[in-house]
Amino acid sequence: MRTPVVMTVGMVLAPCGLLLNLTATLAPGWRLVKGFLNQPVDVELYQGLWDMCREQSSHERHCNQPDLWGYFEAEPVRVARALMVTSLATTALGLLLASLGVRCWQEEPRFALAGFSGVVLFAAGLLSLVPVSWYNHFLADRTVLPADASPVTVHVSYSLVLGYLGSCLLLLGGFSLALSFAPWCEGRCRRRRKEPPGSPRRSSISTVHVDWPEPALPPAIKYYSDGQHRPRPAELGAARKPKAGFPMPRPQPGAFTNQLDVLRGEDAHSPGDSLGSTEPCHASLPCDSDL
Repeated sequence: MRTPVVMTVGMVLAPCGLLLNLTATLAPGWRLVKGFLNQPVDVELYQGLWDMCREQSSHERHCNQPDLWGYFEAEPVRVARALMVTSLATTALGLLLASLGVRCWQEEPRFALAGFSGVVLFAAGLLSLVPVSWYNHFLADRTVLPADASPVTVHVSYSLVLGYLGSCLLLLGGFSLALSFAPWCEGRCRRRRKEPPGSPRRSSISTVHVDWPEPALPPAIKYYSDGQHRPRPAELGAARKPKAGFPMPRPQPGAFTNQLDVLRGEDAHSPGDSLGSTEPCHASLPCDSDL
C-alpha cells in the first residue's frame, strides 16, 4: 500500500526540525550585544549556549571570548543547555522509531509504532520550545541574563529564531505521525467486534427466565418452522395418493379434401327428415333436397 500522507508529512518535518534545533544549540547566536563605549562602533558580540564570538564589520570573527559578566552561569543558559541536548536525543529516538514504523520498504506499515514515534517527536518539540521561550522572555533582563550597562543594547539573534522554527516543525511532525493511531485503533476495534465472547453473558438481577411449554404444532408446520424447506419425509405422512380417473384418448385430426367430406361420420339429417323420412342422406344417393 502507499505510505499514508500523515506519515509522509511527519517524516519530512521531523528531520528538518532536528537540523534546525541542532544548529540553534551549537551556534553562538542566541543574543546579540552591541554599542560598547570603549570599542569601535561596528563591534558586535554574539552570545550562545556554549561560546561567545566577537565580530566587526570587516567580518573578522574571534570566538572563545572571556565571560566578563557571568553570562554562562545564568539559570536560563544552564537550563537551555540541558533541555536542548535532551530534545536532540529524543528527536533522534523518535526518528528511529518512525523509520521502523513507517517501513517504506514493505507493504504494510506499523501504525502503532508510527503513532508512538509521533508522541516522542511531539515531546521533543516541547523540550526545545520551553528553553527557547524562557530565554526569550528574559532576553533584555540584565539581572537574569547579565550584560554590560547602557548604552549597550541587546537583541534577538538568529539561533533563537532557528530554535523556534525547529520546535514548531517537531510539534507539527510529531502530531502528524501521532495520527497513525487512528487506523490502528479502528482495526483493533473491528477485530474485537468480530471475536466471539469468551464467556457467556451474565444475566442481571432484573432478568427473569420463564420456560414456556412448546406449542403442539402439526407435523408439516413444525417441519417447515425449523428452517427445513425440503420435501416432507415419508414417515411424516402417508404415501402419495394417485389421481382419480383415467386419461381420455384424443381423436386424431382428419384431413378433408372437399366440402362433402366435412359431413362424413356425423349424424346429420336433411330437412326432409322432418317430414317422416328416417334414412340418412349418403354421398352415393341423392337426397330429396337435391332433386
